[in-house]
Amino acid sequence: MRGLWHAHLGWILRPQPADLDRDAGDLSRDTPLRVAGALFPLWVALGLLLPAVLGGLLTGTWAGALLGFLWGGAARIFLVHHVTWSVNSVCHLWGSRPYPEHDHSRNNWVFGVLALGEGWHNNHHAFPRSARFGLRWYELDVGFLAIRLLKALRLAWDVTAPGSEAAPAGPGTA
Repeated sequence: MRGLWHAHLGWILRPQPADLDRDAGDLSRDTPLRVAGALFPLWVALGLLLPAVLGGLLTGTWAGALLGFLWGGAARIFLVHHVTWSVNSVCHLWGSRPYPEHDHSRNNWVFGVLALGEGWHNNHHAFPRSARFGLRWYELDVGFLAIRLLKALRLAWDVTAPGSEAAPAGPGTA
């Protein structure tokens, strides 16, 4: 349970020095990304306040503003964060393993859908450079569809996806 807690949420509560140049040098040199990161508190505040303002304006009541704040802001942020964190916690405990990776990663259909394709975590570990995680017809991968759209609009490039080698060898229930 300690490992599950750490993988899900504990890691964010422990201050760890980040070596951005080593881990993500290209991102640490990208000025718009650095500015967006520095403005994170503003984005959180707007993510809470805008739904409250809209709820108040649409209903004309303080109760509407409160409901907008709670459901459009706080509950939305809470759910999105926990779905995202579940990819690295739940998807290492429960699900199928079509590829025999040594890291216990698993494909979990619940988080495959909720996390827009990120829950096909064993696929990701088997093909870490791939932009496509849903490798079978039934593995919905909305994230890859968005990447394909960005590529078509010439806003993304060098997009990689596995070919025929992506066919799993066994039944995948390990």
